[in-house]
Amino acid sequence: MIIDGKKISQEILDGLKQELKQIGFRPKLIDVFVGEDPVVETYVRIKEKRALEIGLDFELRRFPADIAQSELERAVRDLNAVENLAGLLVQLPLPGHLDKQRVLDKIDPRFDVDVITSTNLGQLFTGEQFFTPATAAAIMHIIDHEKISLEGRNVLMVGAGDLVGKPVAFLLMQRLATVTVANAATRNLKELGLNSDIIISGAGVPKLITAEMVKDGAVVIDAGTAESAGGIGGDVEFDSVALKAALISPVPGGVGPVTVAMLLYNTVQSAKRNTQS
Repeated sequence: MIIDGKKISQEILDGLKQELKQIGFRPKLIDVFVGEDPVVETYVRIKEKRALEIGLDFELRRFPADIAQSELERAVRDLNAVENLAGLLVQLPLPGHLDKQRVLDKIDPRFDVDVITSTNLGQLFTGEQFFTPATAAAIMHIIDHEKISLEGRNVLMVGAGDLVGKPVAFLLMQRLATVTVANAATRNLKELGLNSDIIISGAGVPKLITAEMVKDGAVVIDAGTAESAGGIGGDVEFDSVALKAALISPVPGGVGPVTVAMLLYNTVQSAKRNTQS
């Protein structure tokens, strides 16, 4: 069975649209974009479209690729004061001459809907978070939507990044799953895959997960995205793995749309919290 991320996403967005009707102002989401990247820009435009559809304001702030560290830090810090701000993003990756974390930490944690500031990442791993990283939240929402049992199940998390692998592994462990995290140095990925009831991949390596790594009846959730043959593909060799998996998410159309919806969910929750404070 193929997981329909677009349908799941629309259910979330419909709920958010109703929530926004109860707020007495139009919250704003700002996305900081440094340099140029057509693939990233496509993703940004999708976020903009969905935000406007549910009743958020969206603003894209562009900066040149050669911007100085101090100038970008100052610009991000100043954006925290924008009227009706509910979410502030810095689009990654940043050009190599920039210190990423110094820039990200200029976002006020109240508006850090991507969960990329040191403060919010620290709260996530102590279980005190207000926001959950959007992709991690999307994966957990899909698991719940599809009524996938986690307690006592063997789960392989492929990828150990701050926005997907680490938070997903942590959230799975909170739900009493037995979690193995694979990274670029893992040598026995096939063996780990065949011993797993659920495989979640967010490595960004096209066709990393093949049918020979997946046991019959497994659940496979593909959260990886990378350019492949002129388009966007995932980590999973979809056609062959789909023949063995009980449930599988496609790329595109799987985790991606739900990730956008969960990012907007964080933004709406930020607006509601800031209204109440």
